[in-house]
Amino acid sequence: MKKIMTANTYFVILALGMFVLVGCGGTYSTSSTQTSTAIATPASTQAAATSTEQPVPAISSSQASSSDIPDSQVFVTYASSPGKYQFDVPEGWARTTNATDVSFISNLNTLQVTLTKASAQPTASSVRTNQAVTLQQTGRAVRDVQIRDVQLPSGPAVFIVYTSNSDPNSVTGKQVRLENNSYLYFKNGMLATLTLSAPIGADNVDQWVRISRSFKWM
Repeated sequence: MKKIMTANTYFVILALGMFVLVGCGGTYSTSSTQTSTAIATPASTQAAATSTEQPVPAISSSQASSSDIPDSQVFVTYASSPGKYQFDVPEGWARTTNATDVSFISNLNTLQVTLTKASAQPTASSVRTNQAVTLQQTGRAVRDVQIRDVQLPSGPAVFIVYTSNSDPNSVTGKQVRLENNSYLYFKNGMLATLTLSAPIGADNVDQWVRISRSFKWM
């Protein structure tokens, strides 16, 4: 089975974020009226806070469209017994599990959930304060990072959007410029990070919203 995880995996341990939708992330609509806040790195630490890897060019729109999740896509419910959570996933995607963590991959699309311990419910403000520099230091050419507090069926969450390079292909070394959406869900000292990634230009707006809203603790 595959197990290439996109650069957003580091994300799992971080709990970072921001909100601004471009390309495949689209426009996220919720009933809340909370304000998005962009990560602002002080000029004095800008160089130290950003990895030296440079963004790769986005693939063509025709190539990106091959990563669109079709409107006819069938979804099934994945439940993690050790993680005590469940959410909807596209049927037929290749799955890899590691204890409480899981990832699904199809073409250049990736979605994954990772669990870590946390002492309190994260907020856009706390994530921005505590993890912004780490994200930019450890990610692959991370750019365009923003964060927003949102209200989902499972409760309050932090919604994060950023662009990054994918991990190099194990055979060709080629990288793809990705858009990543992450959602941070908290309950009883556990933080679940759901990250969805696709090439910039792919149109997965409705499907990503469905997946994020389907997440719930068991």
